[in-house]
Amino acid sequence: MYGYVNVNKLELKIKEFYEFRGFYCGLCETLGKRYGIRGRFSLSYDMAFLIVLLTSLYEPEIITKNKRCLVHPLRKSLVITNKFSEYAADMNIILAFEHFADDYKDEKKIKAVAGLLAFKQAYKKAVSKYERQVKVIKEELGNLKKLEDEACEDVEEVSAAFGRIMAEIFVYEKDNWEEDLRKIGFFIGKFIYIMDAYEDVEEDVKKENYNPFRNIYKEDGFNEKVKFMLEVTMGECTAAFERLPLIKDVDILRNILYDGVWTKFDRRTENESI
Repeated sequence: MYGYVNVNKLELKIKEFYEFRGFYCGLCETLGKRYGIRGRFSLSYDMAFLIVLLTSLYEPEIITKNKRCLVHPLRKSLVITNKFSEYAADMNIILAFEHFADDYKDEKKIKAVAGLLAFKQAYKKAVSKYERQVKVIKEELGNLKKLEDEACEDVEEVSAAFGRIMAEIFVYEKDNWEEDLRKIGFFIGKFIYIMDAYEDVEEDVKKENYNPFRNIYKEDGFNEKVKFMLEVTMGECTAAFERLPLIKDVDILRNILYDGVWTKFDRRTENESI
């Protein structure tokens, strides 16, 4: 359900693209240091966006270096880390473990068992530091499962459950910026859920999996209806974003929120028109 909150590389300056990649590589390195190779498998662009956002807002001390890694052994890559890299890494692990736990409760999948075993110790290490976030993640995943089990077709209601998860994660600490950070996270979470359902609806119908769009995806104007829903969602997100006093890397953040998040939607609609 992740990977939608990414840059549009073609619309970024080269320096800005490598800056974002530096934060992404920094998250990957932090996951490896804190949780080993297994931790790297939870890597996501969505959390890289959160790091850039929090870094721009709070301006923490940053460590920058150029180094080779297992993925890019022949060339050095920019790696940027700070305290928010650690926070995002911990959130990645918590979300990954809870996802596997949910899959195991639901379908007793072998993959879920393997995931639970792989992330068990890492989860214990991460969860002890973030009681507030973990409490909401557990509650809202439970609400989400209940709605999905009931075959809820109210996309707004279902996506809001995931939105509340992301809202809690985006609030690093309760301060003057909490309200807007919470709104940004909430609407990004809704956007991610709606986009994921939109992309997967045909496959979900074939496999008889839950999808809130399953009864309307063949209707005339379906793409336009989803696009409007996504536009309203991102409109609320960017309104909160623009209220924050951001300067550093603000062009990268704007590229993601105004352009990058639409990449997969545009690609799908273009393919359908061919």
